[in-house]
This record gives sequence, structure tokens and C-alpha cells, in this order.
Amino acid sequence: MKRFLLFITTATAIAANAQVYKDRTASPRERAESIVKEMTLDEKISLMRYESPAIPRLGIEQYNWWNEALHGVSRAGIATVFPQPIGMAATFDDKLVYDVFTVVSDEARAKHHKAKKEGPLKIYQGLTFWTPNVNIYRDPRWGRGHETYGEDPYLTSKMGVSVVRGLQGDHYEGGAFTGKNPLKHYKTNACAKHYAVHSGPEWSRHTYNAKDISDRDLRETYLPAFQALVQKGNVMEVMCAYNRYEGDPCCGSNTLLQKILRNEWGYQGIVVSDCWAVDDFYFEDRHNTEPDKEHAVAKAVRAGTDLECGQAFGALAEAVKQGLVTEAEIDRAVIRLMTARYALGEMDPDSTVEWAKIPYSVVDCQAHKDLALDVARKSLVLLKNDGVLPLRKDMKIGIIGPNANDSVMQWGNYNGFPSHTSTLLSAIRERLPQSQVVYVPGFDHTSSVRLESLLEYTSASGKKGFDAKFWKKFTRNPDETPCDITYHYSTPLTLTTAGATVWAPEVPLGGFLAEFSTTFAPVKTEDVTFAVQAQGFLELFVNGERVFNGANMKANQAYTFKAEAGKEYDIKLRFNASEGECASLNFDFGRTIPLDVDKAAAALADCDAIIYAGGLSPQLEGEEMPVKIEGFRNGDREIIELPKIQTAMLERLGKTGKPVVLVNFSGSCVSLTREESMTDAILQAWYPGQAGGEAVADVLFGDYNPSGRLPLTFFRSTADLPDIEDYNIEEGGRTYRYFKGDPLYHFGFGLSYTEFEYGKAKARKEGGNYVLTIPVTNKGDRAGDEIVQVYVSYPKDTFGPSRALRAYRRVSIQPGQTEKVEITLAPEQFEWFDYETLRMKPLQGEYIVSYGPSSDPACLKSITVNR
Repeated sequence: MKRFLLFITTATAIAANAQVYKDRTASPRERAESIVKEMTLDEKISLMRYESPAIPRLGIEQYNWWNEALHGVSRAGIATVFPQPIGMAATFDDKLVYDVFTVVSDEARAKHHKAKKEGPLKIYQGLTFWTPNVNIYRDPRWGRGHETYGEDPYLTSKMGVSVVRGLQGDHYEGGAFTGKNPLKHYKTNACAKHYAVHSGPEWSRHTYNAKDISDRDLRETYLPAFQALVQKGNVMEVMCAYNRYEGDPCCGSNTLLQKILRNEWGYQGIVVSDCWAVDDFYFEDRHNTEPDKEHAVAKAVRAGTDLECGQAFGALAEAVKQGLVTEAEIDRAVIRLMTARYALGEMDPDSTVEWAKIPYSVVDCQAHKDLALDVARKSLVLLKNDGVLPLRKDMKIGIIGPNANDSVMQWGNYNGFPSHTSTLLSAIRERLPQSQVVYVPGFDHTSSVRLESLLEYTSASGKKGFDAKFWKKFTRNPDETPCDITYHYSTPLTLTTAGATVWAPEVPLGGFLAEFSTTFAPVKTEDVTFAVQAQGFLELFVNGERVFNGANMKANQAYTFKAEAGKEYDIKLRFNASEGECASLNFDFGRTIPLDVDKAAAALADCDAIIYAGGLSPQLEGEEMPVKIEGFRNGDREIIELPKIQTAMLERLGKTGKPVVLVNFSGSCVSLTREESMTDAILQAWYPGQAGGEAVADVLFGDYNPSGRLPLTFFRSTADLPDIEDYNIEEGGRTYRYFKGDPLYHFGFGLSYTEFEYGKAKARKEGGNYVLTIPVTNKGDRAGDEIVQVYVSYPKDTFGPSRALRAYRRVSIQPGQTEKVEITLAPEQFEWFDYETLRMKPLQGEYIVSYGPSSDPACLKSITVNR
């Protein structure tokens, strides 16, 4: 009888458990705990990899955790593309950034549910987005800095929380977040990355050990943004970084993941590894801290890494068998993963998920395009203006430079693909008669030579150019498989699927194979260079011999050979486009000839003003890139000066005697010390997204009054910087807070077409807060936005920062009007490093509160308050 009752009790418990994970009224955590009890060990482990398979018997569908939304839904077809995050930071507008990511999550939900109806979800079609990047941009040479929100911990924290709240679906009311998700399910998941003490260089990220980091630097600079996203943003995921921290890989660091993140901050969410970071634990040429894969995955899971972007976690079953990690530790991770999936509604029918009602028509809609333009305008920073700007619309305008007509540059990296991109050239041509616009093309960012095409000496089916064959699905044997489509191109190849652009009629947008062929008959013996840039996998053959191959070549690649007159060369180019990603191909061949700056300048001699659109490109600065060009290394920069050929061009343009306007597109500080003396105006444009050209033209011609401010310091030269691997903020004199020199442009700096004057501030105490009232007067004849900035310093601390940003507000002021700007400083905004507790906390004593238009001490006014 006892045995029978035990059976009944056990059966009832099992039944009850089964009902819990199916019960939509139960909490996500309860449902997760219930369903994990039903899983085998192998099933649990399978769910800990980013490509999570289906478990049909439990109603679990396949899911891919890898999705990107850095500044728009990325790598998933058409989407609204906003400015790169460094540009959004330049707006100094939290609410605007929240609005951006509300739009991004709207588009993400619409795209996700459409994809779900069409079949099994693929990569980049999910709801778990690995953004924002809240690393501190401590060194302007770091290639991924433009993915961040700048060099200041407070600004990065504020912007990062806005991103998280917009993505995850929180309300923003009355100038503040409610801290509540208004509906039952999370809208999407955001992810704070890369945790922690991570900011390059790219070339050593798999081996670098961030060691001897002072407690002050850790707590004052490297951790605040992550803490804010966890405790104020309720971020659902945290991504651990590639590098080591004090000897341990970040994804295996008990200090970072357990002691600080979970125990001290109370984080309950998911920790995901950066992609293939766990491999670095045991690869001999990387961190190599563990003897083998089994020890590596065990270390990661024990430390608190729940999900791997990679394949190493396949060794977890063996690690459990060897006693290196327990099944209970596996359960802990899988419960967190399943809790998130239930919280998103991903485990339930779409009919029960409120966010599934967002219509697909929101994707790329006009309201979203308008917002992209608004953000781009507000991101632009006017650095210099000797009275040249705004330009008159009756002037004849010359435009030159590598970024004048480059839409791909404007998209930044980790980007989506807009239906239309406004370049600076196209925007100027739209607002001025064609007779008033002179464009000189053909310039590269770094090269002092250009390619003169020899395509006219080719023949394909009796015509100049390339014959093309397309296979709608990839095949490993194209020579033995009939193609689906044929086409002919009579010009150099400049192809992209961005904006849902097909390469030829009926060619799909992804997953296809293309082959381009022609016969080249040179008329003289000379060196011939093939120039290629591609997003996808490419192979180049000459007379049947493969001479070049590569994948995702963001920077221009070249192959040169000696072509002999009288011979013929069969050229074949094969290209494989990945499913779900933008495919692009730029290909030409010819002779290289020196750039003639005199000839270029002469072509603009009769213009009334010259716009030089220069700077950098995401094809030069970015994530671990195969770039080996003078001044650049694997995605990072080695020097911050403008490439020499661009300086030479600007110097020659300056000698024309015509006003020269430099529009600098870059994701980072570029030393413009020399260029400032050669130009009459300088506008910093970042990578401004799909509406960037229109936004820049609006500022140049006075249709918009510039209001962006620098979210990082513009140094005078590379000599101002310590070694890029030196993570010491305090002793290294890094960022505006500790830099002892005189920068070219200070953090927070930016000019306007009007003039703002600051009056004497008043401070009153309300409870534990100080409320500042700062009079700001628009002394000019144009309406404009001012960014009121408040900095705090603690005179007792002689080793601390000279000043630290603790508040800011964007205000619009009409000509002649005075706005009394109220800014509240809560106790947390007086936090300072405490040597006793080794933490940030409000200290007792006298603080200096400075306010003004930038961090430049010469522009700041101050008052003293006591705590």
C-alpha cells in the first residue's frame, strides 16, 4: 500500500510538473524550472549553444540566440539604419536614443513574427539582441570604438540604459523611465557587452591579459556602465569578453561573473560568451589557460557562463562524466535560458503575445525614416567655422573626397540594409541645380594611386565586360551543374543586395552562387592589378589557376600580375552569397596610376566653395579585420592622423583660395591639427546612417542648426596617447578626466550657428538632492539647441579626475530668449572613489559643480556645494 501511495504521489508530482511548464499563468522562472526537469543531460547541453535545436517532445522549437541590432536590426534584410552609436552619443539625448531603440524593437518584432510564419527561424531572425556595446572608448585607435557611446562612463551608462529600455519594452513617461515592462512579455532581450575591461586592441584580443588594473580604474571607469544596465536597465543578457582579466579569461572569471556581477549587483539573467571565446581558453596560440576543451567548458560554466556562441560546449557531456562540472550547474544555466525564452513569449503561440501584433508595415516606414534623419542631424558636430557656413544655395559647389558618395560607409558596421541611402553628393544634387555642382570622383581613403580600368580590352560573348551565371542555390560543382540565370555586365562590378537589390533579374537576395567570366587581351605588357572588395566568399581564377580567395573582405584587396601584349587571359570570378546576409562585390582590374592632386584641384577652380568629404571608413576601422595598410592594423589604427593622401589633397585645395569645408566621416577621433589650418570649416559626421547625406547637407546649407557635441576627446596627435595596450586610466592620463595636455577639441565641444551665454547658476537643496537652476541665453538670431553639461570634482582627492560629467540636458532656445535650465543632482551623482571601501560612493565634504557648454575648463562656470 505504501509503495502504491508513493507511486501515486510521484505520478501526481510529475503530472503537476508537466502542467507547470505548459501553464501560461505561471511565471517564466517556474515554467523554466519545470521543463528543465523533463530534459535529458544531452538535451540540456544542446540548448546552451547559440544554435539551439528543437526538442519536439517538449514543444521546444529551434532557436538561434545570435541576433544584432547595434543601430538598427542587423543582417536581416531591409531595416531602418540609424547613425552608429558614437554618433548617437553625440546627440546627448537619452530620450532620442530610447525612441531609436523602440523603433528598432518594433521592426525586430515585426520581422521575427513574419519569419516565424514562413518557416524555422534562422540566424538574425530572433529576439535576443547582442547590443549595446558599453565598453569605454579609452583609446581612439581602437577599431570598435564607434560601436560604443564614447569615453565617459556616465554618458555611456545613460545611453546604454536608454538602449536597453527601448529594446526590452519599458515605458518612458514624464522625462523618466517607469522601470516597468507595460505588457506581459519582454519585447526583446538586450545584452550588455563586452564584460569587462575590454577596449582593444583587436590584434591581441585573444591573448591580452588586462592585469594590474587598479581598483579605482575598475570601479570608476570600466564597470559603471555595466552596473547601470544591470541595476537600472534590468538588462536580460550580459556578454563576457575575449580578453583575460587578472589572468582569467573573462568568460571564466569568478571575480567578474560571480563576485561582482551576480553576488554584488544581484544579476539574475543570462551570461553569453563572445563568439568562440571559450576556444581561447585552450588554444595554444591564445590564452591557453586550460589543458583541453573539457576543462575549458567546465571553467566557463562553473564561473557562470550559460550560453556559448561557438561549438565548444559540445564537450560538456564529457566534462560532466569527468567530474569537472556538475549536472546541477548545467541545470542552473538552462533554467536561465528557458526563463528568458518564456519571458519573451517565444515558447507560446504568437496569438498570446502582445508584441506579435506589431504589423510588418512598420519596417522601413516613413516615420522611422524621419527619425533616422532627426538623429543624424542631431549627431553632427561643428568643430570649426570661420564664417563660411552656412553655404548659400546660389553658390557653385565643388565636392571631392572618398566619402562623398559612399552609402556603405554611412551604414557603419553591424548594420542593417536600408531601402534608400542619401549620400552627401546625392543630397547636394537634390537641392542645387546640376550646373551648380561639380563632383570629382576617384579618390581612396589611403592610397596615392588610383586604378585605371582596362575593361575595354575584354570580351565576353563578343561584348565588353563580364558574362555572368547564377545558381539560385549554392553548389559545390558549378562546372557540372547547369546554371539557373545568365546575365551580362558591361561595366566594372559594383553589386550589392542592400535595400533588397537583386544582382540580376530573378536572382535571390542570399544563398546564391555567381560566376563572372571574361577574356582579357592586353595591348601592351604591363603590371595589371585586380581590385576586389566583397561581403561573401570569393575565388579569382586566371587561365584556370586560382590566384586569390577570401571571405568578407571589407577593405580593398589587390592581386597584381604581369600581363603580356599579344596573349589572352581567361578571368573567372566565383562568388558565394550567404543566406540572410547582405552580399556585396566590387571588382575591376587595370593599371595603377598616381593621383594628381593638382588636376583634381584645377577641376574645382571656378567653384565658390569646396566640400571635401573625407576621413575614415568602417572598412578601415572595425572588428578584427584583415587590414594591413600604413597606419592601420587588423581593424585598429596605429596613428590617429588623417591619411597622408587626404592631407595632401586638402593642402592643395586650400591653395585654390576658395573656402574649403572638411566633412570628416569617422567613428573616432581623427587628429585634425594640420587640417584645421588648411580649412575654413570642419564638420564631424561620424557614420551617420541611411539619412546621413541629407542631414549633412541640411547643416552645410543652414536648414538645420548643428547641435551635436563630442562624446570623446579629439587629441592633437598620436604623441598625446600612451601605448594602446595600457589600460591605466589614471596614470595613463586617458580621457578628458585625466588628460593633462591641451586637446584640439575638448570632450563635450561643439559649435552652433548661434551663440549661447551662461548666467550664474543657483543651487538649492531638496532632501538629499541639489537642484541647479542655470540661466542660458540665446544671444544670436537663430533658434538652436544647446547641450547644458554639468561636471563634478572633489578637491580633497588630489589623485582623482579633474572633473567628471554627472548631468546634461539638451534644450531648445529661441533667439533672444533665456531658458532657466533645472538639473537635479541626486546623491549618486556625487559618487567618488572611496579608498576605504574601494567602491564608488557619495563622500562627505566640499564638491565643485561646474557647468557650461563643454569640458573645457576655460568655458565652465562653477559653484561649491557641501555634502
